[in-house]
Amino acid sequence: MAVQINPSILSADFARLAEEAQAVRGADWLHVDVMDNHFVPNLTLGVPIVEALARATDTPLDCHLMIEDADRWAPQYVEAGAGSVTFHAEAAAAPVRLAREIRAKGARASMALKPATPIEPYEDLLPELDMLLIMTVEPGFGGQAFLDIMLPKIRRTRELISKHGLELWLQVDGGVSASTVERCAEAGADVFVAGSAVYGAADPAAAVRALRSQAEAATARASWACDD
Repeated sequence: MAVQINPSILSADFARLAEEAQAVRGADWLHVDVMDNHFVPNLTLGVPIVEALARATDTPLDCHLMIEDADRWAPQYVEAGAGSVTFHAEAAAAPVRLAREIRAKGARASMALKPATPIEPYEDLLPELDMLLIMTVEPGFGGQAFLDIMLPKIRRTRELISKHGLELWLQVDGGVSASTVERCAEAGADVFVAGSAVYGAADPAAAVRALRSQAEAATARASWACDD
């Protein structure tokens, strides 16, 4: 599977979002963190900003919803222009139904797990998803340090994906940088959300290319990729 780099606009200049979206040309997706100050202790942006971003960039939008009542709100982000919508397992009352609704509306359906949420109870749901997001920090704020204790969880998730023969993307989000991206790739991730590591760089587009190169090299030598 191809490595994908998704810059997170949570680390961008919110006063210049259209320009910041253009600054990462060459990225696979633009990661948009939606927070409601209830599910997580932070408030960011919502449907109107997603609609505006969809008009401002050709890069598809990957919306990560850190919000309560995901069953109600997630479909609206597809209608706003998101090409992929991620809801949290901890915030969805009917995750299978929600994933199917997101897909029916024309977007990729993804489910996220907080660091303390195990993957094993959701094994049977994986065929309903296009992507699984393993949080490698506690959701809510950018710039946090990567949690190394999540690497075994990434490995277990990759094993389950391989076990069922799924074409399921495995995304990591939180503390992804030049010093951590290779470990994530070796563990089994193939989609990488990077905020500070991209938007904190002098040349964000170059930072995307550098992270991609590192992740590709690590994937090439990873046992899981060789087995596949």
